[in-house]
Amino acid sequence: MNKSARWVLWVTVFVGLLTPFLLLLGRIASQSLGPDPAQALTHSTGEWTLRFLVLVLLARPLAQYGYPFLFRFRRMLGNFAFLYASLHLLVFAQVYIGWSGEILAEELAERPYVLVGFSAWFLMLPLAITSTNGMRRRLGRNWKLLHRAVYAVAVLGTLHLLWLSRSDIGEAVIYGAVFAILLGWRAKRLLRRLFNKMLATES
Repeated sequence: MNKSARWVLWVTVFVGLLTPFLLLLGRIASQSLGPDPAQALTHSTGEWTLRFLVLVLLARPLAQYGYPFLFRFRRMLGNFAFLYASLHLLVFAQVYIGWSGEILAEELAERPYVLVGFSAWFLMLPLAITSTNGMRRRLGRNWKLLHRAVYAVAVLGTLHLLWLSRSDIGEAVIYGAVFAILLGWRAKRLLRRLFNKMLATES
């Protein structure tokens, strides 16, 4: 693929990932978010965060089985996951706590779903900051170790949705199952490598 084709593909993927945000802006402008706009914005931004996290974690398994498309854009996917998570947090800060640090502290102490959701965003922050090629070179091998925090983000995101769901936990269960499969695939590969390494050492 030549340079111009790669550029067109990059722009196409970027616009595609930005489309949910543009559609949300359109719904805000047309006042078509329904009877509870804040809840609609919160749900939509949270939903897209989890969807992009699924794609981030799906990229490597697909590449291993001969489908590298997502893997080429995993960094962009991760940054968009952070964008939608940040929008999710901004809606919460604006509507539900009014940018009050005192109210935020109370929410973190009293509501587990707020604590795990904020923790997930906080873990995503250094991943977004260090997503550039320059930061990857500076961090060296530590870059890969740092970015494994996305596994914890997936778990915390699922817990956040589960606590929010209350009686209707179907969606949270689906995301939990998908993340469990994707993380289980990685755990299996890690255990296999460790086992092979032990065998090589013994021999």
